[in-house]
Amino acid sequence: MSGLSSKWLKVSEPIPHVLHVELSRDPVNAFCTEFWRAYGALFDRITAEGRDVRAAVLSSDVSKLFTAGIDLVDAAKITTGGFAGVAGGDAARNSMALLRDIKEFQHAIGAPERCPFPVIAAVHGHVLGLGVDTIAACDVRYAADGSQFSIKEVDIGLAADIGTLAYLPKITGNHSLMRELAYAGATFSAADAARLGLVSRVVPGGRAGVVAAALALARVIAGKSPVAVAGTKRILTHARDHTVAENLEYTAVWNSAALQTQDILESIGAARERRGPRFAGLRKAKL
Repeated sequence: MSGLSSKWLKVSEPIPHVLHVELSRDPVNAFCTEFWRAYGALFDRITAEGRDVRAAVLSSDVSKLFTAGIDLVDAAKITTGGFAGVAGGDAARNSMALLRDIKEFQHAIGAPERCPFPVIAAVHGHVLGLGVDTIAACDVRYAADGSQFSIKEVDIGLAADIGTLAYLPKITGNHSLMRELAYAGATFSAADAARLGLVSRVVPGGRAGVVAAALALARVIAGKSPVAVAGTKRILTHARDHTVAENLEYTAVWNSAALQTQDILESIGAARERRGPRFAGLRKAKL
């Protein structure tokens, strides 16, 4: 898709202004360093190039699962000199090198949150460890009814450090259940994920069903004003991390500019003429 696809990432445009990003590293979509770097770079590139993307769906091209999490070969490097694999004799210097690695990893997996458009995760099968980190940074999460999740990091001797423990207290509503699952590393069902608030819909039909549902939502979003959608995403993300008063101030400043958009007049005109609105992209006209 316009040069966006790469070794383990398939990118297509199934609907105008909607990208479908598929994880595609057989056999289990395990994230090695090259994979997660390419993943973060993809979303940042789409944003930096100003492509006219108005929604994206993230799913897996591997039929049996979303992801088994981090590649265990890479995980072992944590205790042998970080992702560069160079261990030194000085603990302070080793710690500083590993700090850089962890922050780079966090930044890559958090890339969907930095996009000006919503990213919808559509998962099926197993969503393990880093898989939970990955979907937590997305705007909307759908799960096929047979999906199974696990905050697996405790089982390899560490606290989840790429996003799960930062996001879940903010994006889920059942803190007792969230802590139970994080402490125990237990596998939980799509129904439990919905009860937790991690996913908003459980969809029958496996991979095909959940991807179709996510694309249907993306189609609706892509038909809205991209100015309004981008602003809504920015304001909601700000609200998550700030007080009501701070967010109202932020919203007032944001909308003092955004309310001048021609999209408002186009929306009103389209309603009066009983036609679909036609909105310009935020920057470029083409994907």
